[in-house]
Amino acid sequence: MNAPEIAELEQQESRFVLSHFTYDDAWALGTMLVELARDRHAPVAIDIRRGGQQLFHAALPGSTPDNDAWIDRKRRVVERYGCSSLLVGSRFHAKGTTFEDSSRLDPDMYAAHGGAFPIAVEGAGVIGTVVVSGLPQVEDHAMVVEALELFLAK
Repeated sequence: MNAPEIAELEQQESRFVLSHFTYDDAWALGTMLVELARDRHAPVAIDIRRGGQQLFHAALPGSTPDNDAWIDRKRRVVERYGCSSLLVGSRFHAKGTTFEDSSRLDPDMYAAHGGAFPIAVEGAGVIGTVVVSGLPQVEDHAMVVEALELFLAK
């Protein structure tokens, strides 16, 4: 699976601005992600946060503590840049460099690899993150996007 183009990644973010995001919304989105992952036997960990509070976390069979470390690193990229971790990495690649070489951020703390997506609310901006870790980065990202599409359709 190839990474989406930058324009498509930016369009995804503008499409997924929510009217609100509650504790119940975090549960619903997280549950959707768990169901998608179980249907595919995907060995992932899932994390949803609003501000500094973890609202949802699940680790499915085959995931490891390393997935939680990746979640933290990808989540920090979204918190710092305000956009998906895949978009941040893609923008660095478009400039002919890598996030690791040019961001000046500690790669043990930040990873611009796909799978972390901003939770944005109308009138408030980015208020949280939804992260999947355990698959190749483009597939992690695609799973989050699919769940957000299902969430908005409900």
